[in-house]
This record gives sequence, structure tokens and C-alpha cells, in this order.
Amino acid sequence: MGFWEWKMKILKSKENKIAVTVGLFIAIIHALWAIVVALGVGQTYLDWIFPLHFVDSMYGVMDFSIMNAALLIVTTFVAGYLATWLFIGLMKIMKVRK
Repeated sequence: MGFWEWKMKILKSKENKIAVTVGLFIAIIHALWAIVVALGVGQTYLDWIFPLHFVDSMYGVMDFSIMNAALLIVTTFVAGYLATWLFIGLMKIMKVRK
């Protein structure tokens, strides 16, 4: 099996579809957060949600930056994708040793 055949097999695999789904889910959640910050209500949300968890807010929301928002979304997608692959790999190892 050549490189391209191997690559296509990976891209069509169930593991890849699961990893993309998890990565997209996490990226969408962070995209929503970026929208909340862009609308200027991020700090208001934190001031409301932290006391509900019995946490004193020591954080402040910075001004919106489109570059930071893009980096946040891309980074969380990649992290979610890779973490899912790692989790699936560990599950396969544990299943094989069983």
C-alpha cells in the first residue's frame, strides 16, 4: 500500500470521522465564546456564571481581536482532534491487552 492509499484509508476511517466531529464540537463552542466577546458581553457572562459555581472572578475579558479568535478556534479544533485520536489509540491498546 502506497502513501496516498494509506492516507485515504486514514481519512475515510471511523476514527478520523469521530476526531473531526469532536474537534468541530469544541471549535464551535469556542467560536460561540468569541462571538460573545465580540458582542461585548463576555465579562457580564463571567460575572454571572462564576458566582453560580461559588467562584470569585479574578479574570477579566480582554478586548476582542479577530486574530486571537481565529487562533482560539483553530487551536481548539486541533487539540480536540488530536486528543480524540490519542483516546481512541489508548482504548485500542487497552482492548488488545484485555
